[in-house]
Amino acid sequence: MELFSHQEFDHHEQVMFCHDRETGLRGIIAIHSTALGPAAGGCRMYPYASEQDALTDVLRLSRGMSYKNAIAGLPLGGGKCVIIADPARADKPELLRAFSKHVQALGGRYWTAIDVGVGPEDADILAENCDYVFARASQFPEGVTASQFTALGAFTSLRAGVEHVWNRSDLTGLRVAVQGVGGTGRELCRLLHEAGAELVVADVQQDAVRFAVESYGAEAVDPDRIHAQDVDVFAPCALGAVINDDTIDEIRVRLVSGIANNQLAAPEHGKILKDRGITYVPDFVANAGGVMGSATMIYSEPSLEASRESVLTLHDTVATILAQAAREDRATFEVAEQIAGERIAAAGR
Repeated sequence: MELFSHQEFDHHEQVMFCHDRETGLRGIIAIHSTALGPAAGGCRMYPYASEQDALTDVLRLSRGMSYKNAIAGLPLGGGKCVIIADPARADKPELLRAFSKHVQALGGRYWTAIDVGVGPEDADILAENCDYVFARASQFPEGVTASQFTALGAFTSLRAGVEHVWNRSDLTGLRVAVQGVGGTGRELCRLLHEAGAELVVADVQQDAVRFAVESYGAEAVDPDRIHAQDVDVFAPCALGAVINDDTIDEIRVRLVSGIANNQLAAPEHGKILKDRGITYVPDFVANAGGVMGSATMIYSEPSLEASRESVLTLHDTVATILAQAAREDRATFEVAEQIAGERIAAAGR
């Protein structure tokens, strides 16, 4: 596989390919930047169609973590890791234990956590052989997880987007299409429902859809058509690249604000949204709540209340980005990346 000429390679400091003969582990760790501090980002387990797809994902995700941690004002750099495997496989704990030794070998240069296919209990398994794991189930009181901070941040960011677009803070009657109602998407649905929003949902897991319908009065639609619904807000909360050449012409909302990483398949899609009058809350800002709420365990004493208050500051961060983008007639992701990039560059100097 080509690395240095890869289209998603962005001067990454380190990319490590990980293998274990006994378990058949295939994984990749990508450290994008440690200018602001040790790289931090979750561990994703997914049955990628190819190793090339896995490399593309980990490069994009790790770069996004650099921007996310910088825009959130955290003393952390950006990194990410992926394990090429189905998270439903029976030997998942053995894969995690084998992989954690590779993270441990980096000596704290990279901290990992939960992500798609790797939950809080899985993070505790990673921590059996590794000192550099956060957002573990054992680090929170019963009933509290890092995903709740992610959902709170997404809700806070969405509300800031609503205020920018409609000049209102009340969400009553607002129609929101939520793509992906797993753990974090479900929590976002709960917050939106309690705020008075009307929900349209889709997920490949029918049990998750059924829960949203029964608990929040949501309308269920085909996962392949969730982006094209006649709603006010589109909230992508599944995998990335959902705003692409095939979907963008069918998106008719005024606001896009969700949890998924790398929602834009390419930068030009963010510019197309802007040209069509669709406000886009950059994904690495909208989904920063999880790392803001849980990564305090890396550099300070954790406090649930302090973490919650930190996540709520995303409202002003989003408002600032959207206002600057409107003032300068620029795409919102460009403004957010510029702010984050300047902070990283200043730290590097």
